[in-house]
Amino acid sequence: MTYTFRFAPVFSRIDQMLDGLVLTLWLTGIVIVAGFALGVAGALAARARAGWLRAAMRTYVEAIRNTPLLAQLFFIYFGLPGLGLRLGAITAGLIALTVNLSAYTTEIVRGGIDAVPRGQIDAGTALGLTRVQVFFLIVLKPALKTMFPALASQFTLLMLASSILSQVGVTELFHMASLIDSATYRSFEVYAVVCGFYLALALTFRLLFAVLYRVVFTAP
Repeated sequence: MTYTFRFAPVFSRIDQMLDGLVLTLWLTGIVIVAGFALGVAGALAARARAGWLRAAMRTYVEAIRNTPLLAQLFFIYFGLPGLGLRLGAITAGLIALTVNLSAYTTEIVRGGIDAVPRGQIDAGTALGLTRVQVFFLIVLKPALKTMFPALASQFTLLMLASSILSQVGVTELFHMASLIDSATYRSFEVYAVVCGFYLALALTFRLLFAVLYRVVFTAP
């Protein structure tokens, strides 16, 4: 093996990767908030009394979970302009990631709600609480505790999946790495560094979610 490792050209452009890192975190934060909110709404819709609403949510969840994220992104960015709806790369990326995350979150939240003992819900109803009060006062916290590990994993996977937005020109972390590779021709070094960035991000996310779980659900 005669390959000579040269990381200096990559590190000299590390500011570009940091710019991409900031955009990756910004996109991830927005999508987590929006996707979780839509997931909660979807879980409630999936448990609604109206049969048509439950069927619509099942169709939505199955359609999103059984098609590739890349295909969804291309449909939004390249397909919708055929119908006269043209979106910027970042907007299309945010929509694609949010739609994808919300489908998975819907199932996670629904499972967390279903895990709450029925007796607790019946007790709240017997006390005269409304459905909304029962949800927020009795169901929400134990459901969140049950679903939190799965949500944390899904949010971490979302952050990693944001790299797919490079396919439509969003200048997030992976796209910046591709630009540096094109400029330096040091593919091994570039992608070793970017993998290190993603590994550090994933471990940081896991640590933050673990701390949040302890503070919210196990603190006295």
